Amino acid sequence: MTHSTRSSGLRTACPGSRAASRRYLAPGTLSRRRFLLQSLAGGMCGSAAFAVVVRGQEAAPAARVEDRRVISRQPQYYHGWPTLTRRKNGELWVVYSGGREAHVCPFGRVEAMKSRDNGQSWTWPRVLRDSDIDDRDAGILETANGSLLVTSFTSLAFERYLSAAEQRGSDDPQRWPAERLAAWKAARDRLTPEQRQAMLGVWMWRSTDGGMTWSAPYRCLVNSPHGPIQLADGRVLYAGKALWDDPPRVGVCESTDDGRTWKWLAEIPERPGDRSRNYHELHAVETRSGRLVVHIRNHNPQNNLEILQTESSDGGKTWSTPHPIGVWGLPSHLLRLRDGRLLMSYGHRRPPFGNQARISEDEGRTWSAPIVISDDGRGGDLGYPSTVELDDGSLLTVWYELMAQPRGRAVLRQARWRLA
Repeated sequence: MTHSTRSSGLRTACPGSRAASRRYLAPGTLSRRRFLLQSLAGGMCGSAAFAVVVRGQEAAPAARVEDRRVISRQPQYYHGWPTLTRRKNGELWVVYSGGREAHVCPFGRVEAMKSRDNGQSWTWPRVLRDSDIDDRDAGILETANGSLLVTSFTSLAFERYLSAAEQRGSDDPQRWPAERLAAWKAARDRLTPEQRQAMLGVWMWRSTDGGMTWSAPYRCLVNSPHGPIQLADGRVLYAGKALWDDPPRVGVCESTDDGRTWKWLAEIPERPGDRSRNYHELHAVETRSGRLVVHIRNHNPQNNLEILQTESSDGGKTWSTPHPIGVWGLPSHLLRLRDGRLLMSYGHRRPPFGNQARISEDEGRTWSAPIVISDDGRGGDLGYPSTVELDDGSLLTVWYELMAQPRGRAVLRQARWRLA
């Protein structure tokens, strides 16, 4: 499946602001759809939910998008929650949940594609894991030793959808087609209820030969969509959530043997009034000075659906109380650029639907206004962007997005863009 849209400009400040009008170079006449999205977004700039500039954050750096395109190769499937990484040899890997029928279904599996030309082309998908229940959210890291670590988690959320479908009568307009109902039941019944429960977990598997062969999956204490990071001292740090613990712990674990084994390092404290069970989908970055920054998807009433940030100055042993940074969106992927600046990229699941990024020049103490990577989404079922820096200084971001066509199917999209 091929689809490409090109643009000569990228909006880099709150839509409708003077800064935005100076920096955004529209490639010709605006479409009605784009005009409406920009107008709606512009009307939000003065609201508390979008008040990023008035909270003392620096202006967004000038940037431009060079290319946007669909990169997934199987339009008959729903693709979700990708992670992009760049190996030391320049090879790009993207891992994701593929083979799906929908956002929630029993058919999810972890797949990978590679690019040897900076994202100009991608290999045919390879299945890395296909368990008997739903395999979701795939992360990937190449360690300093050259090992590849892939992460995922398994879910039984599809069971409640299937249970509801089984109870619908023949006159119910939402009754499933017999073929679909039979397929879901057959997938569920591959295992007994006890066996399905035993399959729940947070998982990792490892390759030491560039992805040619892989270990068996093993449990790794926590999960987050984009997986662990490598630290300068050689440790691999994984900020995430122990999904199936009761209560689910939120914090960081570490590996000192290249990702083979993991031990708990520290919990992240709750902000007063919060419940840590409402913290989700963490990601970490190490700054040049060694300071660690973690972003958290927040579902507590205070700053609901905003990103919270916590920091550690002692290698992850203790963490500051999570605090808002004035960013509405979720979840965040963090990257340290070669010049030392930090970049966060995240999904924006309200108009303008798409993906945004921000820059920090002071190791996460302040963040710029948003850079809009994409703003042409049809709804909120999109995002989970992750970004890498290429040799020429350009940036490549990959995300998933539910498209109008094919109906009900989500694709993987990428944008190549550049900070001015």
